Amino acid sequence: MKKPILVFGYGNLSRGDDAVGPLLLTHLEQHADLSRVDLLTDFQLQIEHALDLQDRELVIFVDAAVSGDSPFGFSRLAACRDNSYTSHAMSPAALLQVFESVTGVTSPPSFLLSIKTSSFELGDGLSETARNNLHEACRFAEDLLALPVVEMLDVVLPTACLVSSVGHD
Repeated sequence: MKKPILVFGYGNLSRGDDAVGPLLLTHLEQHADLSRVDLLTDFQLQIEHALDLQDRELVIFVDAAVSGDSPFGFSRLAACRDNSYTSHAMSPAALLQVFESVTGVTSPPSFLLSIKTSSFELGDGLSETARNNLHEACRFAEDLLALPVVEMLDVVLPTACLVSSVGHD
């Protein structure tokens, strides 16, 4: 049976800072109460992932970001058919739209946890900046997942904390 919360971290462990999504999930496996939480990781979002959203009360996508002034951002998502809809790398908003199109129901409340990063070279490890930002995002995610779902829906960070997500090629 699916758990009510899905945390979906995506990125490439072989491309430096792009690994922050999957690495946050590794942290949660070791440090968070997962009794209500399923963890899912992949290199990128794909149309097939829409079915992973079924029967969820809340979805949190975790990805690397390249802009912003803060270590991480946390923003509410809305279903939206964008240019990534037909590409090999979908945005979370496009995935929510696919879910709604396929199931005929509104997508679950969803958020994007974007971790500020800078280096994506093949074979590189995490940059020091990404390591520090990941640490802060992990603490935030642990605290967030300890809240009741209804309280998670009200978590809002100041606008300065929002960062742009990275496209995955």
